[in-house]
Amino acid sequence: MINHVVLFKLKKYDSESEKQNVISSIEDALLSLSGKINELKHIEIGVNYELASKSYDICLISHFETVEQLDAYRIHPEHLKVGELIGQHAVERAAVDFEF
Repeated sequence: MINHVVLFKLKKYDSESEKQNVISSIEDALLSLSGKINELKHIEIGVNYELASKSYDICLISHFETVEQLDAYRIHPEHLKVGELIGQHAVERAAVDFEF
């Protein structure tokens, strides 16, 4: 199995409520991938409880049976749509993929 972990840091917003709305829309979009992409075996989203943190804001954890399935996920049209949404809001991204 492959564990795909991605962290996103979002840009600054005028208010915490605006930032929370953006986080919710990203979280919903990511979770909506479940059932749309056959290669995606598990997905969970963690949101930093401290909205004003200097750390990352969102953590994506997803599982795939093989590296080839992860590669198929990366280019899947539904994943690319969500990537566009995240790209409008994220200023930093970090990822780690490992076998478990």
